[in-house]
Amino acid sequence: MEGEYGVPTAPIVTARFAEYVLRDGRSHGMNLRWTFPPYPVAWVSRETLREYIQGNDPVTGVPLMTEIVGALTKPLTEAEMNPEIPERPKRPRLLEADSEANLHRLFLQNGWTDGLPIVLPTEERVAEMLTGTGHDPQEVVGMMSVTTHEEQNEYTVENVAVNAVMAGARPEHLPVILAIASTKHPSIPSSTGSYGSMVMVNGPVAETIGMNSGVGALGPFNYANSVIGRAWTLMSINFGNARAGDTYMATIGNGLSFANQCCAENEKKSPWEPFHVRKGFKASESTVSIFRGWNVSTLGMGGADALLQRMKSSGMMGNCTFVVDPLAAKSLKDEGWKDPGKLSEWLAGESGSTFFKPNPEGINFVVVGGETNPIWQSTDYTYYTTVSVDKWVPEGGIRLDENPLRMPAYKECEDELCIIGRSN
Repeated sequence: MEGEYGVPTAPIVTARFAEYVLRDGRSHGMNLRWTFPPYPVAWVSRETLREYIQGNDPVTGVPLMTEIVGALTKPLTEAEMNPEIPERPKRPRLLEADSEANLHRLFLQNGWTDGLPIVLPTEERVAEMLTGTGHDPQEVVGMMSVTTHEEQNEYTVENVAVNAVMAGARPEHLPVILAIASTKHPSIPSSTGSYGSMVMVNGPVAETIGMNSGVGALGPFNYANSVIGRAWTLMSINFGNARAGDTYMATIGNGLSFANQCCAENEKKSPWEPFHVRKGFKASESTVSIFRGWNVSTLGMGGADALLQRMKSSGMMGNCTFVVDPLAAKSLKDEGWKDPGKLSEWLAGESGSTFFKPNPEGINFVVVGGETNPIWQSTDYTYYTTVSVDKWVPEGGIRLDENPLRMPAYKECEDELCIIGRSN
């Protein structure tokens, strides 16, 4: 407002976030004249809010209205007109040699982990991980921050490989992890609400690295799903600089953030085109898709009318993603919804209000599950992007171990019935 229209402007934020916004301003060389009313301002009485306005700024001790008027009328100081932008110290590429126990302690105490045990990223392990791609280790993959405006941190292929090692991944997983990193989306953004995230893999790479798209796909039963999802968390912590109460302000947090919702789409059992094909990719291409939101409802049953009622009853006025078991997807197709895009259009048209109508592009369907129950899972997740995995695959193809690590897998059934002698 001030720069573009010449209208004096004074930013106001509650005292709970004073250090957060002051640090952010310093990072960007913008010494704004903040005013800090007491906290909270939501769901308090009108009388309490009036007391805030008539009282003092709890951070500075200056009367709140006097501070706002001064911020709008006093000439800028020399320091405000010519701010100094501090340089954030870079982390060393290598740590001093120490015992394994001490190094594990160092990673924990510096907040470089998710609190769970890690695989220490030694030079040898990182070098082995880098065989999972043909890209230069020093190639910049992207920049990330868990905050909206905080200084973003740059990271390279080698940095991604370090976090992949820490997560317990193998070289075969690296192309998928690099693809996630290339989206520049942290899995744990710093909203005071408590976001959850989902990453879904499509295309041949999912089967090559043994990802689960069927029974228990969003549970702790698959090696690739688990370490890929965890690597995203670790990258969000280390590249996005997530620090609870500092840069990460989710008041409750979200248990999904430990390994996120990470799986492959069940393309073989789906009656619809694969999700990435619907987003403009070829079926032969491998991709990752990123989703993020607050709420996940673990159970839903029924056809299109039931989907609509869930959207209305849960207040889904905007974006949502339905995670649909293949049996439920086939039932929807039998109802006449051969194209999930048409179903999205119908749901958007029938939901919302006089003042707001959802965009059909904000309503998405992914097919995941093992056909043990025709259910769907509703979320308010927003779909963000789909990117290529193939660009990160080395020239000779996915780099598999001689004897790839795999967890026990369930039996695939040719006709939804696991009868002795008839399972694949």
